[in-house]
Amino acid sequence: MNMPVSAAKKQLPRSRPLDKMAPLAFLVALSAVLAVANSRFAQPDNLLTVVRQSAVIIVIATGQTLLMISGGIDLSVGSVIALSVIVAGRMNMAGCDPIVGAAAAIAVAVLAGLVNGIVTTKARVAAFIATLGMMGIARGLALVLSGGVALPIPKAYLAIGARSEFFGVVVLLVVGVAYFALTRTAFGRHIYAVGGNKQAARLSGINVNSHMIKVFTVNGLIVGIAAILLMARVGSIASPTSGEGYELDTIAAAVIGGTSLMGGQGSVGGSLIGALIMAVLRNGCNLLNVSDYWQLVVIGTLIIVAVFYDGMRTRSRT
Repeated sequence: MNMPVSAAKKQLPRSRPLDKMAPLAFLVALSAVLAVANSRFAQPDNLLTVVRQSAVIIVIATGQTLLMISGGIDLSVGSVIALSVIVAGRMNMAGCDPIVGAAAAIAVAVLAGLVNGIVTTKARVAAFIATLGMMGIARGLALVLSGGVALPIPKAYLAIGARSEFFGVVVLLVVGVAYFALTRTAFGRHIYAVGGNKQAARLSGINVNSHMIKVFTVNGLIVGIAAILLMARVGSIASPTSGEGYELDTIAAAVIGGTSLMGGQGSVGGSLIGALIMAVLRNGCNLLNVSDYWQLVVIGTLIIVAVFYDGMRTRSRT
């Protein structure tokens, strides 16, 4: 007997208003404290810097959130970013138009996402392992194609990156489209249903394997867009070491923003706030001359607290 998608969704634990407001309240409180501690924090130029520095992570975290809500994860995002920018750099050296290079970079990321989805579903390899393998493949290919050195990219990227509003517009578009898809489309309803209970989703008529391939592919598209943002921010060279640590940053942004590691719970708005919390924290620590080493300690502690809270929240609803 088939179960309607709406019935499958009803089996998922409901988010309490406090759960959704906690990350935003923390961001506001953190910003207020930093503004008092250092007057430079609240200056418009510094706030624009925070937006520019967090734009790439916000965009990637959006795709990561879709995957995590579906019950998946992607550890290859940083390496795929590196491969994408190196491909764009190679296209530039071959004399191709910057638009062609950008399209090639996005295509590479989409292909990586598609492969991740197929390996995860058809070969039945856990997403953690499949994307861990892709992380090594993509990083290795980036090093092979670049010879281990940075490659020049078109000056057009630098011109685009000089406009701070470009980063804000791209972030709003990606987050806005993802929010609409999650809250207003069948695709979004399936994301929550599959992440909450795969067996119930199958009984409701959802093709779980096909759905997961789609989500991984969409995540690849979002990673490709993030690669363009990164090149616009850097503006001069494409490095095979680009994106190092992005997989952890994006997962952390999603978790801090309220996305459950168990699947079925989360929002792109929460991940946006989670990414901003990390960006604001790092920016504030830099302004206060806090060591990079201590910044890692603080952010690591924040991640543990967020995961602990997620576990407490999940247990209280079951």
